[in-house]
Amino acid sequence: MLNVRLDKEMERKLNSYSQQKNLSKTAIVKEALEAYLTKTQRNESPYEVGKDLFGSDGSGNAKASTTYKSKLKDKLREKHSH
Repeated sequence: MLNVRLDKEMERKLNSYSQQKNLSKTAIVKEALEAYLTKTQRNESPYEVGKDLFGSDGSGNAKASTTYKSKLKDKLREKHSH
């Protein structure tokens, strides 16, 4: 068994949430602790966590962020070759 001491504000928030969701405080704390432990044990790099958000959003070109220098050089050559 584990006892946890909370400051008055945290206890008030927990009581309020418990009543709103009709859940026991124990169930809420267990769920929160499980989520925290799962999150911290993943050992994923920040890139791995967000990799589905990088790359193709916007242009649809997944390689846009790695080829932008060559594209920029090509556009500048086109502009100044006339």
